Amino acid sequence: MPQKILAGRATDPQLRGDLVQVKVDQVILSRAPSRALAEAIATGMKKTPVEVAVAYDGTCVADASSLADTDEGSPHSVSPEFPTYNIPIARPGIGFPAPVHLERFAAPARLALTDDPRLATVGGIGMLSLVVSPSQLGQALATGSAWLRPPRSVQIHLSGRVRPFVCARDVALELLRRNLDEVVRRIEGEHHAPVILEFAGPSARLLSVGDRAVLCGIAPQVGAAAALFVSDEKTEVFLRDQRRSKAHRALVPDPGAPCEEVVSIDLGTVDPLLMDEEGVVRPVRDLAGKPVAQVVLGGDSGVTLRDMLAAALLLKSKRVPSRLDLLVAPPSRQVLEVLAQSGALVDLVATGARIIEPDRRVVTSEIYPPPPGGLSLRTADPEPRIAGAPSFVVASAETLAYAVATGSVGDPRSFKRPVRVTVPRALPTDDVLILRDKKGEQVSTKKPPAAPAAVPWKGPLTLDVLAGVPKGNGRAAVGVRGRKAPGLAEPATPVADGDRAPAESTAASGVALVLSTLDEVRAVAERATDLSAVRAVVAPFVPSTAVSAFASEGIATFLVGAEALGSIKGQKSLELPAPAQWGDRVAAVFDGERVEVAWLATGMERSWTHAGTVRQPPIASKPAR
Repeated sequence: MPQKILAGRATDPQLRGDLVQVKVDQVILSRAPSRALAEAIATGMKKTPVEVAVAYDGTCVADASSLADTDEGSPHSVSPEFPTYNIPIARPGIGFPAPVHLERFAAPARLALTDDPRLATVGGIGMLSLVVSPSQLGQALATGSAWLRPPRSVQIHLSGRVRPFVCARDVALELLRRNLDEVVRRIEGEHHAPVILEFAGPSARLLSVGDRAVLCGIAPQVGAAAALFVSDEKTEVFLRDQRRSKAHRALVPDPGAPCEEVVSIDLGTVDPLLMDEEGVVRPVRDLAGKPVAQVVLGGDSGVTLRDMLAAALLLKSKRVPSRLDLLVAPPSRQVLEVLAQSGALVDLVATGARIIEPDRRVVTSEIYPPPPGGLSLRTADPEPRIAGAPSFVVASAETLAYAVATGSVGDPRSFKRPVRVTVPRALPTDDVLILRDKKGEQVSTKKPPAAPAAVPWKGPLTLDVLAGVPKGNGRAAVGVRGRKAPGLAEPATPVADGDRAPAESTAASGVALVLSTLDEVRAVAERATDLSAVRAVVAPFVPSTAVSAFASEGIATFLVGAEALGSIKGQKSLELPAPAQWGDRVAAVFDGERVEVAWLATGMERSWTHAGTVRQPPIASKPAR
């Protein structure tokens, strides 16, 4: 199915070559909207030609820091001039980007580019969503097209029916427990191409679009580029309920279409599961009886409207234990209205719930973090697990409801009987919080954001080596590219030269990050636009989408064997030859020790790396005679 979507939009329908140019239908701006707009303006954009482009402002809880970021034109802020470029703004309070986009904008058999891995959930409606860097998003906004690697597919065959008190969240956790990440990593290593999960089988067509979105949300956690469901009658009903019937298109795989591997799962064998604080998926009974201090019901993934209604019914007439905080974060404004109209919101409030705003920092635990020494249960997918990051337990909405009712972890099947939930068909679809351009009205006179200057690779380079994900919020230190960069003083994993002053060592050449896990790679890829001092990434596995995103920011990505990783971490410096000497293998020198590393960029990605940007250089005018 992903090949069908790309082939219909590619200049080469056969999808030959390392990269192919494809037409983009939608651009979703979430994590660094102003940076993407700046890149598009630098390319010469007046109005974006893409079918749908939306910028999500996820800062609902304003504080001094967020207001300062907006005033200073931070790359992560959303300025008022977006609508003048035909890019509507989803204002704060509308909900989290992933569920809102699924309801209001996502369309089957289309291609969307985004900077937020959590938008993988829109694959539940049959839309292919790929994560790229803000600079690549800028090119898509300006030209309506992008260069992408042709993907490979892994089919997940679903059969059987889920039992009572087993939700789509449990099925997603079961897929994680079956080591789907190892399958993705092996196929990536064989083909050096993005891997997309395709859900198929008789039970795939029985799932609602909401349940499908929950399953697609696991793609980033296993290293996959995206996940995709068929577009069928269920999809058409969902779009009709959203009053967007015209957006429907059928999408089914061709008979006998090849895939790299098939993973089968019987839904009838899935038990209530949870992901513990270490990231290990276990049956709920393994933690039974453990006291719970905080429950966050909702968020941007892992929960559907049906799950929210079921939790409210299970908690009706219950009371929150004295040592437990129940926080409810409705995924979208539509869900909040349905909860209010059905009376479920009243039941939750009567239970003792606190309704919190859909701020992007809720899912990252920057606000409402897990209490120290207490257990926090949540429905949303976790951010990449790195050293020092807040940790919590992920479980289904019904498991969370049992924890609220009893004050401890337990199997939701201990409830007397399952609840019957009726999801209303008449859903509120008023887009009052979507800010669009009005003809003849000047939205803003503020100067548009400027794209940062590219820093090309010139000659041999010596980089400081840091192990792990850098700490810091980017407001203290200035990196080598002249932009605000996160403080690189303390890496997540200490290195041998930890006493050195990073401001002196990084000012001239930059930093090479040595990363051990997929979560570390994901965390750095999501912050690549902020880590301006980083010039190279060395890891035993880097997904193809991250390689492309790094290359577009001028960051070289190198593959190193797991056996050499330990010795590299303890080194102080990395010497790289001149870019003209780079090939598939590069002779790197770590503190005088020569190590052969594989350069993962391919095709045009290599020229992006050397140029430090995907922007094309301006054409020099001919001198007058």
